[in-house]
Amino acid sequence: MDQKREFFIVRMRPWRLLAGIVLFFRCADKGALEAPLGYPSLTICKIAVACKLEKLVDTQPSLPDSLECFPDLVYRTAGSCTLRLDLYRLKGSRVRSPVLVFIHGGAWKSGDKRDYRVYLVPFAAKGYVTISVAYRLSREAPFPAAVQDILCAVTWIQNHAEGYGMDANRISLIGGSAGGHLAMMAAYAMEAPLLQSECNGDSAKHKVRAVVCIYGPSDLTTPAARENSAVVKFLGKTWDQAPDLYAQASPLFWIDGQDPATLLFHGTLDELVPVAQSDSLAARLQQAHVPVVYHRLRGWPHTMDLAQRVNDYCFYHMNEFFIKYL
Repeated sequence: MDQKREFFIVRMRPWRLLAGIVLFFRCADKGALEAPLGYPSLTICKIAVACKLEKLVDTQPSLPDSLECFPDLVYRTAGSCTLRLDLYRLKGSRVRSPVLVFIHGGAWKSGDKRDYRVYLVPFAAKGYVTISVAYRLSREAPFPAAVQDILCAVTWIQNHAEGYGMDANRISLIGGSAGGHLAMMAAYAMEAPLLQSECNGDSAKHKVRAVVCIYGPSDLTTPAARENSAVVKFLGKTWDQAPDLYAQASPLFWIDGQDPATLLFHGTLDELVPVAQSDSLAARLQQAHVPVVYHRLRGWPHTMDLAQRVNDYCFYHMNEFFIKYL
């Protein structure tokens, strides 16, 4: 019996230790205002999630009675692709509200406009009009198609602002991972000739006031990026075939002093999009005198805002950012 008890204790001790570490980090957090303490390694983070020691968000929250949703509104037809968006707003609102446009991630090859319902619903409850946009994925059309789609969605907002109670002069683009990249491209490079299409020819109409990028890539010319199969698929050509294309598709190289205020979130344990991408981006924005707020979260991986603690933190600081710049 003693041997069995000793074996059980030895087997359980690492899990007790892990549970203690997670509980310490969670209890040490000081609320949404302070950065949530992360993990010593990606392995420990994954174990904490797998063992349900780290609480995750409800990615599909229910719609409260105070809100209404207009799903699958067609904003563009591109070839055989019919592109749609979902719009959320307060019922009975009689004021023109700022517009938050969310762009899903998925390495430009997957994902769904419903993925950001976790942000769409609570921000709509705060009085914003929130929109989630579907765009052409890399299997449907290579760059610059997806960026053109985002700009066409902005044009749709301009043209339908009155009908849905939107203030088209107060728009923010928000995206995570590949969606963050598209948000920055649409905001920083909106006047580039390669991004023009039949529905966004008047570049002056596409000015946005703010951009939020959550662990998105900003420089596709780095060795890691240009060897990434998702990047090659997105661009439709290899680095050897078209190195200039990789620079043209990198938000970092489009930055100038006229760009909108930018909010960045990135975790130091991110193995998919290295945190160095946001480090370089924040430095370039500062050099160009573009207002930038950078939250570099130690001990958190890619898709870190699926953790409730990180999501609360991002939501709080996004709201503060929107209050200031929208």
